[in-house]
Amino acid sequence: MGNCILRAICGKSSDEKIDSGADQQSAGANRISATAVGVSALAADLLHYDITNQVPEGLSQHVTASKKTQVNWYTKLLEAWREAKPPPKTSEEASKLIVDALKRHQKAHVEGLLNYYGLPLAQQTGSECATHPHTASTSKLKPDGVKYELNTLPVDIKCIPDGDTITVYVDATIPHESCKVPPEIKRASKEYTKACTAKNFQRVNNLRKTITDAGYRMVASQNGIEILAKKYRIRFRGIDAPESAMPYGKEAKEELVKLVKDKICKIYVFGDDRYGRCVGDVYCGKVFIQEHMLKKGLAWHYTAYDQRPELEMWEKEARRARVGLWAQKDPEKPWEWRKERRNKT
Repeated sequence: MGNCILRAICGKSSDEKIDSGADQQSAGANRISATAVGVSALAADLLHYDITNQVPEGLSQHVTASKKTQVNWYTKLLEAWREAKPPPKTSEEASKLIVDALKRHQKAHVEGLLNYYGLPLAQQTGSECATHPHTASTSKLKPDGVKYELNTLPVDIKCIPDGDTITVYVDATIPHESCKVPPEIKRASKEYTKACTAKNFQRVNNLRKTITDAGYRMVASQNGIEILAKKYRIRFRGIDAPESAMPYGKEAKEELVKLVKDKICKIYVFGDDRYGRCVGDVYCGKVFIQEHMLKKGLAWHYTAYDQRPELEMWEKEARRARVGLWAQKDPEKPWEWRKERRNKT
């Protein structure tokens, strides 16, 4: 079965040599476009498993299942891939294959596996695996207009400056992120690990600066090992929370901290704003953050940039209930507050 898996996805010729282990996976991922990385990485890992009976090392950072259980998954996935005619070519087809093959396994484990490969959470009738509540009523895997999806590492409280902006980090060792890491930063992260082991702290500091200046960071994973992570600044799509110096600005930040501190978020990114931040819809578990902040009266519907009727409805609910900032007689709009101060400056 061997080479057929990888050739079907990566377009390898029959006389091209197949590397083994992590080098094989990295090389395969870097040869193809980013949109196919998840499918290609899955194919490469299945090929590697077929040859060695070893599962990807990085997977344990995304699931809590034992190695024995992971081996069981890949046995089922390998069998499903062999039976698929034709084999998956798109991320949606690969997601469906994983969900169907592992439908008797825990939802969190299946989602962790999908996140590891950067594949969408596929819907399936009668299965627990579904999209987030905000989009579950449609048959689409992602909302219209989404450019890409981020699955974050636990959010640091220091990365929450106010009620509508956060900075998040994404594991840069997973396949769909790894292919975008500059080679010099990959080398620096490996040298950083070696320098830490050797307790060469001057070298550690120099490498840390190189990594940080490039928009990355070395963060501790669940097993205590530091991994390379990519930094993303996120602006919540469709809402505008009071600034810190405004009434209810402090309360908005505190509410957001309660929602996302030390938790993993899923973010659908729709584009960038003029400050270089990613504009996206943010989910933490089953909570759609924008919905929560609007219903709590801790944010305005930002109609200048987003006309979604559900956001308007959630703001009106809070207005009628006079909760949060709507307890004030005539609350000042944050965009007008910022404009006034810019004019004074």
